[in-house]
Amino acid sequence: MSLPRSVRFSVLDRSRTREGHRPAEALRDTVALAREVEALGYHRFWVSEHHGVPGVAGSAPTVLAAAVAAATRTIRVGTGGVMLPNHRPLVVAEQFGVLEALFPGRIDMGLGRSVGFTDGVRRALGRDRGDAEDFAAQLDELLGWFAGTSPTGVHARPAEGLRVPPFVLAMGEGAEVAARAGLPMVIGDLRNREKMLRGVDHYRARFRPSGWADEPYVVVSGTVVVAATPEEARRLLVPEAWSMAYSRTHGTFPPLVPAEDVEARAMTAKERGFYEAGLGGHIAGTEERVADELETLVKETGAQEVLVTTSTYDRAALLDSFRRLARVVR
Repeated sequence: MSLPRSVRFSVLDRSRTREGHRPAEALRDTVALAREVEALGYHRFWVSEHHGVPGVAGSAPTVLAAAVAAATRTIRVGTGGVMLPNHRPLVVAEQFGVLEALFPGRIDMGLGRSVGFTDGVRRALGRDRGDAEDFAAQLDELLGWFAGTSPTGVHARPAEGLRVPPFVLAMGEGAEVAARAGLPMVIGDLRNREKMLRGVDHYRARFRPSGWADEPYVVVSGTVVVAATPEEARRLLVPEAWSMAYSRTHGTFPPLVPAEDVEARAMTAKERGFYEAGLGGHIAGTEERVADELETLVKETGAQEVLVTTSTYDRAALLDSFRRLARVVR
């Protein structure tokens, strides 16, 4: 394998709930996984923000990031991401300021522009789809609280004067926003490689150096699964593929179920189509196969970092996958 030694590998865990297990267990699993991947040498560990989703326990990413940072010692900890349109930028700055003050030099601020998963969630948050259109302005305001440049005369404590690296999650217009702001960009997913490559090219072409980054920094994100056999790797993908298929056909994203339960289900033609599509396009297989595919991915994108977002029901198999991946990329 000839991956550049400078390429970093990191983990995003979405605190996926599992059928028969309480949401609190999913949060504790996230903290435990952070300890494991720190020991394996991964660069960052990020958590996500979802509201009102039965299949995800991670609704308060800065709170969960604090728990992860307290349980670890060296790995960088952050969010992938805080959905900025859901919050006031001052409050987000204060939260990350507290994190950075408590865990100096280890906190990342990954930011996205999505607003609520459903109309009901958006109403509960007091937001609507149009709030995402103000993402660039919200981002500028947020960074201003750290710089102490707010025209309000208010000062964000303890954020002002601290340096928390910001990252933009590139969904839709995110690549343009990241480029104009001169910030690192996180882009996925691996299943739509052409669209991802267009986003990366657009970002690099439009990038403006800033006080945060002198040149473009690309993080590509997606599912990566490593197992002893191709068949075992595929089975790790099954629970998440079924959750995606169910959400597309029933309008709600459910907890993960065991692979054998999914394989025994009778699916409608529509469910089967979404399910099979959900199994494809990921990087999955033996260590040799995954090494080759990662080498191709990094060459195509020029990415400086890969953020692995794998979810599955079997936590032991998930950890084994991360162990095998660590061997691959060393």
